[in-house]
Amino acid sequence: MLAGCPLRLDSISAEIMQGDDFVYGLIQAVDQEKDPRCLVLTFHLVQSLVKLFLSQLGSEHVAQDLFEVLSCYFPVYFTHKIADDFEVKREDLSDALMDAFCSTPYFEPFAIPLLLDKLSSSLPLAKIDSLKYLNKCLLNFGTERMLQHAQNIWFALKDVILNHLPQAEILSSSVSVLGGDIKYHEHKIATEALICLKTTILQFTCPNNVDFLTLIIDDNVVERSFCSVTMEGSYSDNDDKNDLKLSALGSILSVVANSSIFGCNRVFQDFFPRLMVALGIDLRTSKHSADAYVEIVSQKFNYGALYLSVELLASSRDLIATVLESSNSKDSLRGIWWHLIQEFSGPLTSAFKSALMIPNKITAEGGNSNYMQEIIICSVKGLEVLATYAGEHTPVPRKSFEDILEVFILIIISRYEDPFLWKLSLKSLVLIGSCIARFKDSNMQMIYNEIVVRRLVRLLHKDSILPLDLILEAISEIGTCTLDLISPVIQGLEEAMLSSFLQACVDESFKSSQDLVLFLDCYCTKILPWCHTSGSIEQPGMHFVINILEQMEDNIAFKMKPEMQDLLDKMMMTMKLVVRGCAENNQYIILEKAYNIMLASANLPSNALLVSSSILEGFQLIPDFCELSCKNKMLLYFLASIVTALHQQTPLTNVARLLNLLLVFTLKGHLPAAQALASVANKLPNAVILEETIEMILDSFSSVLSNNHQNEPHMLNSNDGASMHFCSNLQINAVIGIAWFGKALLMRGHGRVKDISMVILKCLLSNKNIVPSSSHHQSGNFIGEDMHYLVARSAADAFHLLLSDSDVCLNKNFHAIIRPLYKQRFFSSMLPVLHSAIKECNSPRTKALLYRAFGHTISGMPLTVLVADAKKVLPLLLDSLSVLDSDILNKDLIYSLLLVLSGFLIDEKGKEDIIGYVHIVIDHLIKLLSYPHMMLVRETAIQCLTAITAFPYTRIYPLRTQVLGALAGAFDDKKRNVRQEAVKCCHAWASMASRSIRF
Repeated sequence: MLAGCPLRLDSISAEIMQGDDFVYGLIQAVDQEKDPRCLVLTFHLVQSLVKLFLSQLGSEHVAQDLFEVLSCYFPVYFTHKIADDFEVKREDLSDALMDAFCSTPYFEPFAIPLLLDKLSSSLPLAKIDSLKYLNKCLLNFGTERMLQHAQNIWFALKDVILNHLPQAEILSSSVSVLGGDIKYHEHKIATEALICLKTTILQFTCPNNVDFLTLIIDDNVVERSFCSVTMEGSYSDNDDKNDLKLSALGSILSVVANSSIFGCNRVFQDFFPRLMVALGIDLRTSKHSADAYVEIVSQKFNYGALYLSVELLASSRDLIATVLESSNSKDSLRGIWWHLIQEFSGPLTSAFKSALMIPNKITAEGGNSNYMQEIIICSVKGLEVLATYAGEHTPVPRKSFEDILEVFILIIISRYEDPFLWKLSLKSLVLIGSCIARFKDSNMQMIYNEIVVRRLVRLLHKDSILPLDLILEAISEIGTCTLDLISPVIQGLEEAMLSSFLQACVDESFKSSQDLVLFLDCYCTKILPWCHTSGSIEQPGMHFVINILEQMEDNIAFKMKPEMQDLLDKMMMTMKLVVRGCAENNQYIILEKAYNIMLASANLPSNALLVSSSILEGFQLIPDFCELSCKNKMLLYFLASIVTALHQQTPLTNVARLLNLLLVFTLKGHLPAAQALASVANKLPNAVILEETIEMILDSFSSVLSNNHQNEPHMLNSNDGASMHFCSNLQINAVIGIAWFGKALLMRGHGRVKDISMVILKCLLSNKNIVPSSSHHQSGNFIGEDMHYLVARSAADAFHLLLSDSDVCLNKNFHAIIRPLYKQRFFSSMLPVLHSAIKECNSPRTKALLYRAFGHTISGMPLTVLVADAKKVLPLLLDSLSVLDSDILNKDLIYSLLLVLSGFLIDEKGKEDIIGYVHIVIDHLIKLLSYPHMMLVRETAIQCLTAITAFPYTRIYPLRTQVLGALAGAFDDKKRNVRQEAVKCCHAWASMASRSIRF
């Protein structure tokens, strides 16, 4: 750190050895240093040495001489800029100087007057530093030395608080961006002043010295402000001056009350009874019930008194919480403040409740909405504070606590048309619940459960004026605020979901179906994630899943309308999220039940699930898709969801029969069955069983895709279109199934994925017609060719399925095995194969599908992997853009390929590879400027043209006229984003004229 600094340490050491004159060596060193790095070191040196040699500073003029030199640097004006590794920030220099200022009490006669004087500076940073330095001096110099400055310190701090706190309030509500620094400085000044005031109170009132508190409380300005803001009718909805005065006064009284029990007692004794009178609370009736208080609903309601009451209550509450957390002593917590709150808590609760009624009247009379919101915020906070005192130390009686909860829960239930009040009340209920858990008060917990939690849970089971989405928002927020509240919430939600499920699927209630979707969203997005994160709720939802399965076992009439597919999807996801959080033994219990209920309900023949030489035998025995009842379809999907979410170590029920069941339903077009089959293959831990499973499944899919079933008369007894359509669908289902199966093996790094890829590619490249060879009808051939193309297209899209990420299965959330870099390894193995297949293909239709497969393979692949094989990738990429853009079904793929191209255009290594194709690239991009099917394609094509302007000038300038001419059409594009990008691109290409002149 000292390297390169001109600090004269040798001369300083010499001065120290000489004795009394070492200070002057420090003075000289400080006075001569200009480098900020050296100044920081010098200030630290001053701090250390004056502490070691305090006796040397016994002479006042010696301390004065050294401080005079130090004071020249205060406040720190820092404009020095250093670009090396030893950069010093202004805060570092200021903090080092502050440590030097406070290093010895002998600086007190000189430092305090200077700091107090700088508080009147017009420079914000000078005020901020003065307050920070003064705060540290108070702590370091000692009470005896600082007491003589007490009055001056108070007057100075009072002026700062009264002037800058209101200014900070004004700026904080301003939406102007230009005053960002001003807002920060004003807020910082106000914050530091309040911190310094609290430090001053703590220093000057120990032990219980009343002089400084009396100085504050009896201050004429404080008294006048108090009288002004609490005078009846003094505060109106357009009185900004009183508003700011109120904020400043509230901050001063809050700091005093929050400083100590002694200060809290003094403030409450002097101000709290007066505030109660201003609120209209008669001292003679305060001891009676809250009903004795006459509700105030006048527009001239004393907001100033209400605001100050809340500020004092909050200060006392925070003080008690701080004392309890920092000390084991609990004997001295109660005092005057405690008894006053206990005496007035009932009427205060009614006052706050009444104040919440005022905004309705103001709104009806056309009052100021800001004033209305201020009353609501203040009243809600008052109720919240009264309900959040620390456990057994609360001065609020049980009756008042119950009344507060009743107020909030009634607002939640019946005042939902006022979202501002509703949100504030919900937030307060959450805070109250968290506070109860924090202080472990069992009595308050019981009251809260009965009044708030159970009442909200009951709303789930009956019609309510409160919309269900708001009920769920309230119950989830409150239930997840603490562990003690989540159990009744989970139980209530699960009972409501089960009831709605039965009404939706048995009674065909459309409303129940809609309600169940909302229930499941709340359960899956809020309750279950919170339970898993907290780790304290063991396997939430397990009983819910079992109850669902048992209800389906006992009920016969289940119906599933097409519009209820969203509900089925959400039920399946809920099953997965619940099961994935269960332990292996409980997962096995759930799987066993689901499997047995499925077999019993479907009444499947025993030989239907045997692993036979022909999978189509079982295929024929199991009912077709259209014959599968709603109940059996739901059972199948729930079983598949459970299998998808299993741990790797969970034992499988009758694994061979289960796999065959999933395989058959995969061929019948049930996608969840294919995903469950893939999940089993991905997570099977036993190598022998895995290999047998792979062999069985791969053989089954291959037999379907190889058209061997054509020789089986029980499958095809005619050559009509229906039979060909059936066979085509069967093969498409097989392609999808083998793709999911291959994805499972690919993710776990199994070598057989290469065989699966070749089966899919062979299906894509096959020229055989799927109609029987005995057919010679022209119409039949036409239908067969059309059906065959759909199968081949499915094979091309299988490459997307192999490499894309899935949210519903085969991910870490559902315990899948995922090896690193599995996508890159697949790309490396398939690129030569696809390159060769495209090169050798003579059919335009098949070649287009090969380009589609190639596009899926490179989309989303890391750019570094593609750049490494740029010589093969780039030609195929450009050809893909050219071939695929004519089909609207390829629009998403075109956009993905453009993103890959843009990566090459901005990557340094990619630029080197693509520069040789720049003419072709620009031709393709110009063609896509008018792409009609997707705005993002046009926008990205223009952005790519803009990126090309960073290429070597001599290679792209000849193309300038061509690009500018093509961009002219984009100026009239119907999408604004496209037009904006066209303007930017045109400017970039047009600016080449000036580049040519310089060149």
